[in-house]
Amino acid sequence: MSGNGAFMTSRTLQTIGQQVGRRSWAEPWKIKMVEPLRMISREEREVALNEAGYNTFLLRSDDVYIDLLTDSGTSAMSDRQWAGMMVADEAYAGSRNFYHLEEAVHRYYGYQFVIPTHQGRGAEHLISRVAIEPGQFVPGNMYFTTTRHHQELAGGTFVDVIIDEAHDAAVIHPFKGNVDLDKLEALIAREGAARIAYVSLAGTVNMAGGQPVSMANVKALRALCDRHGIKLYLDATRMVENAFFIQEREEGYADRSIAAILFEFCGYTDGAWMSAKKDSLVNIGGWLAINDPVMFEELRNLVVVFEGLHTYGGLAGRDMEAIAIGIAESVQDDHVRSRIGQVRYLGDLLNIWRIPIVQPVGGHAVFLDAREFYPHVPQVEFPAQTLAAELYLDSGIRSMERGVASAGRDAATGNHHFPRLELTRLAIPRRVYTQAHMDVVAESVRAVYQARAETRGLRMVYEPKYLRFFQAKFERL
Repeated sequence: MSGNGAFMTSRTLQTIGQQVGRRSWAEPWKIKMVEPLRMISREEREVALNEAGYNTFLLRSDDVYIDLLTDSGTSAMSDRQWAGMMVADEAYAGSRNFYHLEEAVHRYYGYQFVIPTHQGRGAEHLISRVAIEPGQFVPGNMYFTTTRHHQELAGGTFVDVIIDEAHDAAVIHPFKGNVDLDKLEALIAREGAARIAYVSLAGTVNMAGGQPVSMANVKALRALCDRHGIKLYLDATRMVENAFFIQEREEGYADRSIAAILFEFCGYTDGAWMSAKKDSLVNIGGWLAINDPVMFEELRNLVVVFEGLHTYGGLAGRDMEAIAIGIAESVQDDHVRSRIGQVRYLGDLLNIWRIPIVQPVGGHAVFLDAREFYPHVPQVEFPAQTLAAELYLDSGIRSMERGVASAGRDAATGNHHFPRLELTRLAIPRRVYTQAHMDVVAESVRAVYQARAETRGLRMVYEPKYLRFFQAKFERL
């Protein structure tokens, strides 16, 4: 593909459709408003990337053509959500929109007590401060950057107890997000149940490539936690997508609705935090929900210190209304099939061309296997960061690194964490791009893959103290 983004021909698309073995599908919505896109020249992209220190987070949005940096806060809201924002109640205390949000969480997620937060990491902060005592361990199904950081700031130590298959990009497994119960039991036996703060369970595990957790696994996990008196808290950020994979892959759920599966899954947990910027189709917002009234009182008091009154938690009334409506829209089966269908369309194209990606394709993104792209680039030279830079140079596509830069450093030794997965993520916003945009992305990935032998790695020249991948700067070796 050239830097100007030539599209595939209709004959090529027809051939791909035949190879994939399915009929075409269409999004369950129509476009009412458009936002213009433009691609700057290759020379301009080189200047922009150099000024950004080869970090796609530091690029200006105006210099990006197709933005797949994240699916967080980048989705398109519906006409109903925009209408809801116009009739919002902006009272400081007791806004009607808070009660709409509270009712939506009760109805679709099932938790008793709800606290709004400005976004997901605000909820991560609150639960970590209240539920973790210094010196405790927090086992979970693979780390997430901000979650682990808040757990560590509270004095906890994260322990990865995900199944081994999750650490191998090429392995096919229907539920690579599952907790390895033997690993968890071994941790409890070694450290004692009293030293386990809680089990931190994530749906569609981001760092594993958006891989789901089965209903059978969460049921067994609930029973294990009950035996040892340990709480089970859920990162529900992309649980709607997780429910889709249960519906598709797990026996007994094919005829259940997404909403019913989501409700059942959450029922096996003691509480959850949520970045509403993903599943709930909004640009900002989150919540923390819990079933324990004693803990709720402590959290409700603490949110006033860090976020705002417990009936707004750092959000405007209009944002809470958009979340409430977005929750209802997010569990519609047609919407979820379309959302994951677009991700799979991109993954199918890359599989046809034998480009190395995480298998099976997850719910919110296609993850490129940077180790396989650049076997000549050692992990200390940031191959996933390199791949994100090359994609931007080729076509103005913004992706992000999920490898050694994201993993950070060991707090005790100061050495890099070297995860087995060195990935570059193409996160697809919901209801934003068309199938043609996915064609352009796929062709760019193929062009970068074909030029892989000449690609050199990077070195880090500026490293922030916290969550370095957001603001670090690099240069070519």
